[in-house]
Amino acid sequence: MELQRRIKEATDTPRENQKDFRLEHLKQLPWPDAAYIREARRRVLAKEGFIIDMDGVIYRGDHLLPGVNEFVAWLNDHGKRFVFLTNSSDKTPDELHRKLSRLGVVSHGSNFYTSAMATAAFLTSQKPQGSAYVIGDPGLHQALYACGYVMNDVNPDYVVVGETRNYSYEKIEHAVHLVLNGAKLIGTNCDKTDPSPAYPGEVIPAAGSLITPIEKASGVNAYFVGKPNPLMMRSALSVLETKRVETVIIGDRMDTDILGGLEAGIDSVLVLSGVTSLQDTRQWSFLPRFVLRGIFDLVDSSGS
Repeated sequence: MELQRRIKEATDTPRENQKDFRLEHLKQLPWPDAAYIREARRRVLAKEGFIIDMDGVIYRGDHLLPGVNEFVAWLNDHGKRFVFLTNSSDKTPDELHRKLSRLGVVSHGSNFYTSAMATAAFLTSQKPQGSAYVIGDPGLHQALYACGYVMNDVNPDYVVVGETRNYSYEKIEHAVHLVLNGAKLIGTNCDKTDPSPAYPGEVIPAAGSLITPIEKASGVNAYFVGKPNPLMMRSALSVLETKRVETVIIGDRMDTDILGGLEAGIDSVLVLSGVTSLQDTRQWSFLPRFVLRGIFDLVDSSGS
């Protein structure tokens, strides 16, 4: 495969400081060349619907990544449909909207779809007006309340785990008790880590790590709703009202964004401004449709 060969050639010589996300460093990566960028840009921008991951694509912590304002402005100016799709469940769409506004990005609350919203929709399809014991933050609680779910720490239908800093041994212990007594175990997503907002280049535990002790102790495997589950991709398509062939997903993780696009039959673009380096792509048995240095490659006509 041509893409696989070119990635190998570009990564055969190790480079230092792969976790430097400044524009000047990203533009010095050994990939891709100007002709490749032009062709990728032409094909990607011809799409009608855009599913865009957030952390590692739009921002890193509280820092906006290069080219984002220009790209979002282009989407709006050309009447494209887009949704910011995040595996994080801790924040509400309004909180995400306010964060992007603080960073100078023009968006609307309807432009956001979280794993918390996908989880709430899934639980409602399985058991309408059910109950849940939740280990998670306001974004997850609000999504469940909005779908008619009630919180129940005695005999819930589900134990639901998402990202949170309010995590304790007592909560794990109680969750195990509930699962052993019949509650179904649900994870908002299977991500083991998220990028650290405090320490660039480092990671923090995500939902997939937080739910692991409950799985191990109870002997029950959780069902994960977020990316790469095609359920979440289909939910995004429903929000956009576009067909798969008209849509592209832009993300920074091979194990969620790119795999999710592949399994849902949606073209994908991996950007190297997040957790995945060009070298990392060589360990996977699949590839995205395109690999770019960052969002700026879709708006920077110089290709350099």
